[in-house]
Amino acid sequence: MGVVSTKIFLEDYEVDINIGIHEFEKTGPQRIVINIQLFVDGASSGKGDTIDHAVDYDFLRKEIIKLTETRHFNLQETLCRSILEIVAVQPGIQRAIVSTKKPDVYPDCRGVGVEMEYCN
Repeated sequence: MGVVSTKIFLEDYEVDINIGIHEFEKTGPQRIVINIQLFVDGASSGKGDTIDHAVDYDFLRKEIIKLTETRHFNLQETLCRSILEIVAVQPGIQRAIVSTKKPDVYPDCRGVGVEMEYCN
């Protein structure tokens, strides 16, 4: 078999997060949409049919909740980088793209956000 490339993703994961620099943003959580794309080492991806041979989606969700429940983020850039740091250290990750989006900021656009990429 030739080279196998695997992309794993968590798409449009909605979380309520305390985020923002404006006073009105500090009164309660805002809806944030998170997208994660992980490009996994093809040599190990799909070799077995157990969770030991895959990136655990539950792990990603739990880590994001743990990260966002405990603090206020001023900037999406800080949130995005924090998530990227969590996923980039997972075994076999060659490349990761994380984006965060505030979908409720402006009535005339679908959202405002940040995207960051890690390459190993």
